[in-house]
Amino acid sequence: MNVNLKKYPILSFANSVENLRLLPIDQLPKLCTELRQYLLDVVTISQGHFASGLGVVEITVALHYVYNTPFDNLLWDVGHQAYPHKILTGRSKEINSIRKKNGLHPFPSREESEYDVLSVGHSSTSISAGLSMSIAAEKEGKNRQTICVIGDGAMTAGLAFEGMNHAGFIQSNLLIILNDNEMSISNNVGALNQHLKILRSLNNNKNELFLFKKQFSSKCKNVKNNICSLNSVFSNLGFKYLGPFDGHNIFSIIKMLRRTKSKKGTYLLHLITKKGKGYLPAELDPIKWHAISPSKKLSVSKTPSYTDIFGSWLCEIAKIDKKLIAITPAMCEGSGMTNFARLFPDQYFDVAIAEQHAVTFAAGFAISGYKPVVSIYSTFLQRAYDQLIHDIALQKLSVLFAIDRGGIVGNDGCTHQGIFDLSYLRCIPGIVIMTPSNENECRQMLYTGYMYSKGPSVVRYPKGNGTGASLMPMTQIPLGKSLIKRVGKKIAILNFGILLENAIFSANILDATLVDMRFVKPLDQNMILKLSYKHQFFVTLEEGVISGGAGSAVNEFIMIKKIVLPVLNIGLPDIFIPQGTQEEIRHDYQLDSEGIHKQIFSWLKQ
Repeated sequence: MNVNLKKYPILSFANSVENLRLLPIDQLPKLCTELRQYLLDVVTISQGHFASGLGVVEITVALHYVYNTPFDNLLWDVGHQAYPHKILTGRSKEINSIRKKNGLHPFPSREESEYDVLSVGHSSTSISAGLSMSIAAEKEGKNRQTICVIGDGAMTAGLAFEGMNHAGFIQSNLLIILNDNEMSISNNVGALNQHLKILRSLNNNKNELFLFKKQFSSKCKNVKNNICSLNSVFSNLGFKYLGPFDGHNIFSIIKMLRRTKSKKGTYLLHLITKKGKGYLPAELDPIKWHAISPSKKLSVSKTPSYTDIFGSWLCEIAKIDKKLIAITPAMCEGSGMTNFARLFPDQYFDVAIAEQHAVTFAAGFAISGYKPVVSIYSTFLQRAYDQLIHDIALQKLSVLFAIDRGGIVGNDGCTHQGIFDLSYLRCIPGIVIMTPSNENECRQMLYTGYMYSKGPSVVRYPKGNGTGASLMPMTQIPLGKSLIKRVGKKIAILNFGILLENAIFSANILDATLVDMRFVKPLDQNMILKLSYKHQFFVTLEEGVISGGAGSAVNEFIMIKKIVLPVLNIGLPDIFIPQGTQEEIRHDYQLDSEGIHKQIFSWLKQ
């Protein structure tokens, strides 16, 4: 689908930043209107992150108008704010391919454009990278500017605070623009958000403060001191704080950018924006409209998603156990916790985009006798790996990790695929790792992990809907106990996770034994020994990287037992997996039914 750019004459002219800078300044509001409408027309028909981009149109236009990009460094944080940036930097005709196979990256990508200075996907990286770039620019001596746009909750992460702490000390020439829209994907939480609310309130009541000053001149000095103290979070860290200002007033933004560009030092420009600006449904419900799916492909699934299964299970347990504590790092809606947060507010904690804090926060609850459940995407758990080892596993704390988006995630590309978790979790001593093959197994494993008291446990489940399995009453699964799904000859397929349904096709054709292993750790060693006596070939199957994964666990065990038996490990190769639908990626890497069979059949023929 292509949108006719002739409908947008000014945007068509500003098809490069060089042309954008040729526009008279009084034409920029019209450009912003066209850019916002073009974004609306394209993304609502195709797909993509939606509301965030609508909120940064004026900021994006102003930045490229004032600064000499790509010579000047412009960093976006988080990256889903960068759709208008992509449109203005020569990618307007391709924007409808975003998040699609072989299309534009969902986030800034160095491989895609010289204007994308830093490849991103996860949040809160801009200040640290921008600081070092600004220092390098000063060493270079060519007056290269560095600007970091940070918003959508990214300022709440520890990494952002670490970068600010260093930047305020170094005092390099760095501009940080805080895009304050009060949102991440969910509503922002935390003391910083409350502080920003005070600053926003101050901005909204400047006239009232001026009248107050005139009427009570004797108190003026104290008023001034109190107002200045509101900036302490940024000013006391060494930043020259400017704002807050209207982030949709293009002329005001340009004025402030020109002012800071001509000066030396570390600045923070606080701009207030509206997520979803220009599209009323998105303004009223920016959570729902954070990202949208292709409008022509919307359908109602007859089976619940794994995320829904988790959310329902969580509520079910909370009704009978007040010791349950649910923790999420700013992913309430995405993790299926909306109902839980409403029904059990005293047992629910959204800690903002702070994965490290979320995990150690859970540790304290476990020590205090509570039963914490950390709901987190696989890709984001990577950010809290030390906390998982040092604060949870080392102390043998009973914490359940509900790892959503395990395996192939799809359209958000290589930064969001949940394919490394089995490898980086498996080496942690004392951890229990479970991989459900359907929604009922997921439910039973969540209960098993919740009841496990000797250390941390993990249930790793995928994005998407279940297989239609009937939900049974909750029972604990014996640790390390697998299930034989089909008895065959010569070949044994050992499946870990959701590819079980895809493996049935090949198992039937090859008359292979098919086993749902269920546990990556502890591994069902007795089952492997029994299978080795009656089969000539092993095939392991997982939706994750082969290196160090579940298949590697099988390899290690049979080597220790001196079992001489050829093994084929099927999974994902040693590369970063690009974007596409889950179906497309499984097809491309031969993890669909036909691909699995083709891999096994070709291997047997060798």
